[in-house]
Amino acid sequence: MVSKEKRPGEQATAARSPRPERTHPVTLRDVAEAAGVSTATVSLVVNKKKDARIAVETRQRVKDAIRALGYRPNAMAKTLVSGTSRFIGLVADGVATTPFAGQIIHGAQDEAWKHGYALLIANTEGNGELEQDAITMMLEYKVRGILYSTWFHRQTDIPASLREADFVLVNCFSPEPGTRAVVPDEVQGGRSATEILLRHGHRRIAFINATIPAPARDGRLQGYREALEAAGLPFDPELVMEAYPDQEGGYGATAGLLKRDVTAVYCYNDRMAMGLYDGLRDHGLSIPDDIAVVGFDNQEVIAAHLRPPLSTVALPHYELGAAGVRMLLGLDEVPDGPAAKIHCPALERTSVRASARS
Repeated sequence: MVSKEKRPGEQATAARSPRPERTHPVTLRDVAEAAGVSTATVSLVVNKKKDARIAVETRQRVKDAIRALGYRPNAMAKTLVSGTSRFIGLVADGVATTPFAGQIIHGAQDEAWKHGYALLIANTEGNGELEQDAITMMLEYKVRGILYSTWFHRQTDIPASLREADFVLVNCFSPEPGTRAVVPDEVQGGRSATEILLRHGHRRIAFINATIPAPARDGRLQGYREALEAAGLPFDPELVMEAYPDQEGGYGATAGLLKRDVTAVYCYNDRMAMGLYDGLRDHGLSIPDDIAVVGFDNQEVIAAHLRPPLSTVALPHYELGAAGVRMLLGLDEVPDGPAAKIHCPALERTSVRASARS
């Protein structure tokens, strides 16, 4: 006859065996039973009602039961009660497919997490029907608010459905009174780009501007003029050229630039500067020994990898996203004008050297 006597330690081992997995979500009732309290008490603890008259020991017992059972509050139920969720929406027309502008999403996401929110993102590629569907979906999810962003700085029309939400425009603006928006400070950026060259003693500074009308085109030119004026230099319209804002545009502007007897060039963007690099080399000129060059945007795949690395001014995409979230949550002051302007930091690299004619 085989003995049924338990071996030493066998009972203890059995007591430590894992519980079978639950086949249903843990409920308030499950937590209440485990803690030996009412479901109302559990609800007060879960919703962090600090003024509720619950003993410290009881509150801790409920927290221990929540942790042991793996209870998760029903977010949708809380949304129905509060009328809002812990989501912030971001609707963009192309930010996600633009490498440097994708930092808007990164900045918004980091700032949202910091304040206990998650980001719902919709990239519409400028499709009006898709944009409408995305905003409608976010409204159905009762988002705290919506960031509406464009991949380049411009004036925009506000979609009708967006008016149903608390919203902030990011990298775009509307002349409509009362609209909140955050945009790059193009004037300050243009001033900073020109000041890099002025600090190195350059006085004959050309500006190759874009041909396409945009706030950046006007603002960067204004910043150039302000920097010259502050340095006591007259503005010479002959030193301002226009070209299509890409590599071919910068390359094509080279011949005209060399007729103007300049020692330095400030380009509307980094792609234009990249084309100018090729054009100057084709004319046997060296950067920065013969001509110093500054760009704008800080497209890292371009600026930091040109030879020599390009001095430039960065578009503050990360901070635009973060500032948009802060403004939406009421953490930043709303500006008096149509938009809050975000500082564009200057990045000086080796494409600039002191002028031999200074």
